[in-house]
Amino acid sequence: MSPAKTALDLRQRAEETAATLPALLVAALRIAATVQQGVHGRRQPGSGETFWQFRRYQPGDPASVIDWRQSAKSVPLYVRQQEWEASQSVWLWCDTSASMDYSSAGVADTKARRAKILLLAIAALLLRAGEQVAMIGHGRRPAHGTAALSRFAETLLREPAANGEGASGLPPRESLPRHAQVVLIGDFLDPTDSVHGAVKWLTGGAVSGHLLQVLDPAEETLPFTGRARFAGLEGEETALIGRIESVREEYHRRLAAQRAALTAITRCNGWTFLTYRTDRPPESALLALYLALSEQSGLKR
Repeated sequence: MSPAKTALDLRQRAEETAATLPALLVAALRIAATVQQGVHGRRQPGSGETFWQFRRYQPGDPASVIDWRQSAKSVPLYVRQQEWEASQSVWLWCDTSASMDYSSAGVADTKARRAKILLLAIAALLLRAGEQVAMIGHGRRPAHGTAALSRFAETLLREPAANGEGASGLPPRESLPRHAQVVLIGDFLDPTDSVHGAVKWLTGGAVSGHLLQVLDPAEETLPFTGRARFAGLEGEETALIGRIESVREEYHRRLAAQRAALTAITRCNGWTFLTYRTDRPPESALLALYLALSEQSGLKR
């Protein structure tokens, strides 16, 4: 490739990134802000170095926790509380395999775009709460502060949907810190044995986590009628069905069985399993995921 061609391609990629990044971040931050207004902060008292608040002395409190300087300003005695600091980190991953690059008629976003927005939105909430956040598969240590959000967005935009047969819809088997939490976002339509293997491998490293399944409404309802041809996005053979109505009931049964298996996999490993449809407000999925993270032991609430 000539230097001129290389420069042209680089400029085009840069312009595309500049055009897409703000929209992705704006959407994620708007959703995060909406959810943040409806939940309590994740801060709580505990053993840490950061001052949190003064509260009145209560019977049973040891004398060593009394803040005598603050108490000298008034009659009541006051206790100085430090903010509890989590020793855990939260690791995020979303599926970018080719099956995620799908949206049915009337749905604004593909599964991939909505998954990326949800990942950035949960990252925004966690970073604002002072948590350590990282993305699985990118070799970077967990980061503090909202400035990390732009780096996460840039990473997602450099990671186009995988193409071709054999593309994986599961996270790489990366060694994570013990007692970390993970959030995995994808359609999880892979064989359940493969999903179980990925979860079990992470759980073996004392990692707890949450699966968020993102599906298009057409994948849940199979609304088509009559004769239809289905083309696989990941190298599967084309399927021609003469009458969709004749397979709809079996399709629903198989989808329900897939979700039941995913529920069982997560439950037996102490994880949570959540579902989300791309024609519904993303705030609902984000709130459920945020609360699930907050309820896990060891994280600030």
